[in-house]
Amino acid sequence: MPSLAEVGQLVVNGVMAGTILAVPAIGLTAIYAVLRFPNFALASHATIGAFAGYVANAKLGLPLLPSVAMAFVVAGGVGVVSDETVLKRFRPAGYVTTAIASIALTIALENVLRFIFGNELRGYDLPIQRDFRIGAIRVGPQQLDNLAIAGVAMAALFGFLAFTRTGKAMRAVADNPMLAAIKGIDADTIARVVNFVGMGLAGLGGMLIGLDTTIDPLTGFRSILSVFAAAVVGGLGSIPGALVGALTVGVGEELCLLFLSPDYRSAVGFVAILLVLTLRPRGILGQRAF
Repeated sequence: MPSLAEVGQLVVNGVMAGTILAVPAIGLTAIYAVLRFPNFALASHATIGAFAGYVANAKLGLPLLPSVAMAFVVAGGVGVVSDETVLKRFRPAGYVTTAIASIALTIALENVLRFIFGNELRGYDLPIQRDFRIGAIRVGPQQLDNLAIAGVAMAALFGFLAFTRTGKAMRAVADNPMLAAIKGIDADTIARVVNFVGMGLAGLGGMLIGLDTTIDPLTGFRSILSVFAAAVVGGLGSIPGALVGALTVGVGEELCLLFLSPDYRSAVGFVAILLVLTLRPRGILGQRAF
């Protein structure tokens, strides 16, 4: 029988992991809400962001926050270029074709990273710090830093969507693309913005995941199921839902360790998707709720 302290530690770990998971999940759901297809190339862009942050931190000697900003900007820029040059021409063929093309794109980008950086594990150049203790609960300083960075990124996104003209245009396209076009909103410009923001968040999330562990060319690929599960559980297309779904999946993945081997941890994402699609197909908060 697990102790209360063990359960508490896993819940804390799950909340920390879920908050980080929410960042790329929000990127995925934002792209889906505006462009109407699940862009699985988010996996490779998460890895691109992780490596951009690694170069900035470990090679150029930049501190954590500028490295995180570099991860966002580089992944967002690559996201715009990859969509304009590859995925844009597939979108008229429908969401299934475009989603399949995004899988091919992520495989290609991962192999480019493998060619440049190799397959070995890499870590960031950060000082080793002692964990904080609150009773029997341990919390790492890096976990708190990641939590703060993820929180600021999500707050900035919500502010952008709520108070800027471009953010409101993104919400209009997500709600009713035909009406948005009648009002003079340029769909191509909004597509570029949402790709930059969505893939930038993926890159930021990829670096945050790497800060907790290490990075390699498959960093994003290993996390894409959990990211997709978080978006589906919360309601694919709902940004608040992505946050709720990420916390649900994050805590679920940690609590499953009480009963299952860590090898089965990724199965939580499959189970979560199956349960939600069976009991509430639109997700916890519904779809397209910018």
